Amino acid sequence: MTIETELDMAAVGAFAERIAGLLTGGATAALMVVGDRLGLYRALAEAGPATPARLAGLTGTSDRYVREWLAQQAAVGIVRHDAADGTFTLPAEHAAVVATDDSPASMIGAAPMITGLHRRVDEMADAFRTGRGIAWDAQDPVIFESTERFFRVGYRNSLVAEWIPALDGVRERLEAGASVADIGCGHGAPLLLLADAFPNSRFVGYDVHKPSVETARARAAEAGVADRVTFEVHHSQDYPREKYDLVTFFDSFHDLGDPVGAAAYARAALAPGGTLMLVEPVAGDDLASTLARVPTAGLNYAASTFLCTANSLSQPVGLALGALAGEARLRQVLHEAGYGTVRRAAENMFNMVLEARPGG
Repeated sequence: MTIETELDMAAVGAFAERIAGLLTGGATAALMVVGDRLGLYRALAEAGPATPARLAGLTGTSDRYVREWLAQQAAVGIVRHDAADGTFTLPAEHAAVVATDDSPASMIGAAPMITGLHRRVDEMADAFRTGRGIAWDAQDPVIFESTERFFRVGYRNSLVAEWIPALDGVRERLEAGASVADIGCGHGAPLLLLADAFPNSRFVGYDVHKPSVETARARAAEAGVADRVTFEVHHSQDYPREKYDLVTFFDSFHDLGDPVGAAAYARAALAPGGTLMLVEPVAGDDLASTLARVPTAGLNYAASTFLCTANSLSQPVGLALGALAGEARLRQVLHEAGYGTVRRAAENMFNMVLEARPGG
């Protein structure tokens, strides 16, 4: 490439530093997965200041590898290094983000997703050339693990305490005993939370990905709620329409090839007075407003390119809403599907909850 104009070398240098930071982030994600898999973060959080040799001993790992891993983690500011005694520390505030899935601030579950995206770059480049989609079951298996772990944190924080109470009359129905269907259930995390909170209700999850359904069934058995939560293999327009009080889509609606058709099918499956609940990523109604208000937009658009848009394009219709479709576009889809009433019931930093009902 020939550069015809004179460059502002200070601006070039500043941008090069930014790109170096982005590349460092991508590389760090891989080492975060290693630290998570081996329990290095958890052990360091529990041990307090530790030398590489001590951390290696606590985790049954190689001192030499751990030393290099700790150096990298110190370089990016995840751990702190004390040069005086050669120890490393994971501050409690950092541990809340990377050392456990149980913290409300946990983000470590997203790290495997980044490595999963890297393993599909050749397929994605080919999809760019051809316009064809990439089905969900063609993604790297680590994507399924990461999706469950990362999204479960938000559901655990908000679903029962905030989102369900924000829906008109839904909590009361669930307490009394309601019938609930979740479409695109994945490993079933939201239904397991709901089943634990509302033991009088019955729940069924539907997903086209058989391995995810099998995992969800195992999760229900482990949680002791298999008597009131079931999971079945069905897509978004062929599951039994058994007049559900609540039909939910948890971060799955925008992945569908035909969301209008799926919403219309769900409308026909609702009992009188029933509710459709969409949980979707927070976004503006155009790119500029999304970039201005969503701090994770860069990560969301990357996941949307590799996963959500690609999955939708692999299905009939292929509307390809994308993960950050925004409320106005989602409302349009729901109105096309026959819902007369649509409102934003709740939101937090990452998600918005739309409530829809048939009729006016």
